[in-house]
Amino acid sequence: MEGEASHTVPYIKEATIFLVSAGIVVPILQRFGINTILGYLIAGIAVGPYGIIHLTDDIFGVPLALFTITDTEGVRQIAELGVVFLLFLIGLELSAPRLWAMRRLVFGLGGLQVVVTAVALTGAGLAAGLQLEPAVAVGAALALSSTAIVVQLLIGAGRLASPSGQVMFSILLMQDIAVVPVLLVIGSMAGAGDTSVLMHLAKSLALAAAMITAILLAGRRVLAPVLRFTGARQDRDMFTAAALLVILATAELTSMAGLSMALGAFLAGLVFADTEFSHQLEVEIAPFKGLLLGLFFLSVGMTIDPGVVLEQPLTLLAIITVVSLIKAVIITVLALAFRQPLAVAVESGLMLAQIGEFSLVGLSLAYTLGVVPSDVAKLLVVSAGVAMALTTASSGLIHRLTERLVSTNREAVPSAASLGTGAPDDHVIIAGFGRIGRSIGALLDAHRIPYLALEMNSRAVTQARSKDLPVYFGDVRRLDVLQNAHVSTARAIILTMDSPAANADAVRHLRQAGLTVPVIVRARDTSNASELYALGADEVVLEAFEASLQMGEETLVAIGFPRDAAHSIIEERRDTGRRDLANAALSRPEGS
Repeated sequence: MEGEASHTVPYIKEATIFLVSAGIVVPILQRFGINTILGYLIAGIAVGPYGIIHLTDDIFGVPLALFTITDTEGVRQIAELGVVFLLFLIGLELSAPRLWAMRRLVFGLGGLQVVVTAVALTGAGLAAGLQLEPAVAVGAALALSSTAIVVQLLIGAGRLASPSGQVMFSILLMQDIAVVPVLLVIGSMAGAGDTSVLMHLAKSLALAAAMITAILLAGRRVLAPVLRFTGARQDRDMFTAAALLVILATAELTSMAGLSMALGAFLAGLVFADTEFSHQLEVEIAPFKGLLLGLFFLSVGMTIDPGVVLEQPLTLLAIITVVSLIKAVIITVLALAFRQPLAVAVESGLMLAQIGEFSLVGLSLAYTLGVVPSDVAKLLVVSAGVAMALTTASSGLIHRLTERLVSTNREAVPSAASLGTGAPDDHVIIAGFGRIGRSIGALLDAHRIPYLALEMNSRAVTQARSKDLPVYFGDVRRLDVLQNAHVSTARAIILTMDSPAANADAVRHLRQAGLTVPVIVRARDTSNASELYALGADEVVLEAFEASLQMGEETLVAIGFPRDAAHSIIEERRDTGRRDLANAALSRPEGS
């Protein structure tokens, strides 16, 4: 009996408190207009080691220790899986080609942001009286922002694919990669000399680069058979288990290489993007992501000590203000230097000005190694939690501010159809603004993705411009027109013209000009589609084929198939059709 009494389920109290917070407390707070993330942060403050337990020992004889989580480190380690699953799902929707198209923002803008911000914050630390080593450790740690909070806010607002969302995500992705050198720099201060530190840093970065390359190149060959094998069993539980295995195994591999687990999960998502598994993986992983992200935000709330906030409010305010101002200014200036619109640059700077979750990891390491004094580390940890909460609370205000900037800029644009002054950057070019072009334009507008349309029908151009739509008279086959449309910074070109010959001619001219921007083309029939692939189109959409697939999916649902199953069947048929068209293009005789 004594042995039985000692057996308890690990973290059962913590799990119960979390579920009460997720299922009862947060929904109640939402009724008062508080968003989900801020609700979790408030709940985390209440149930954490600095919360209600400090007010009184019990209420009506019920000890408050029953409602308090004291093992914050253990909860944080589990909660990090929420960020892991979030990054996996983002990778699943992104795909490697699209990430490669973002390389200028990820490695250029993101890389400069980390370095310049770390240097500036180091200078601020020295000015505040810190010695060189703790100043460097603090500067490197605070240069990182919160991937979990910012990305979740963008997803919740449907703005991850917007220009601002793409800039913010690019910077955050580079920051996740930069976690490795940041932790190595902090760790080096407790030990060896400069030479061994540099050698260790170089070896770690080389190992990290090799790990990323191996996952991207060999991941689909190694991991896909696992999912294909379990999928053939037609057992949903087995497929879910295999999916979790793939994500956690990849995350652990990158962790062993010194990279963050979140980056490993993101790479796993890239591996399975645009495969036959992508839709089912998204369905299976989304519930885990939602719950564990909630636990992550709860764990962040538990780091906030209201006592410190009340005892040193001015110090905390000064830290948050200085760090946020430095980061916001640097990110805004760098974004402008990378030719981002003013509204995009300002929103990115303000949204990424907070101290992030990986900053907490860096500060914890610096404190453990004795690099940063305990009182400084405690202040910075509380500052990080408060800064994240402020970002969550003010995200709507930030977006309204930048929307006003956008409106001001639109009013300043001349009404004349001048491509040289009207063309945006990081945009989509639509050639042909008929029924299909207008529909695509409306879709892009709904997701705040800038576009520019070229149309040869002057009447259609006049009608569109009377509605303040970005439509210009121009021939997409002319290189000078494309240059005026800023084709070098375009994210994609969509050819929707009625004439198959015109679409084929446009693809031919685009590829002969050496342009590598993704080209998506409308095709009338399979012969036309095969020709377009052979000319170099990245994606070809058959009008009749797509209509038949949509009707087929609705037919399957109508006769009793579950929506997910019907969608999976149609996606498989779509992928087969695309492969058949691409293979037909490869087999076409040259010159035909």
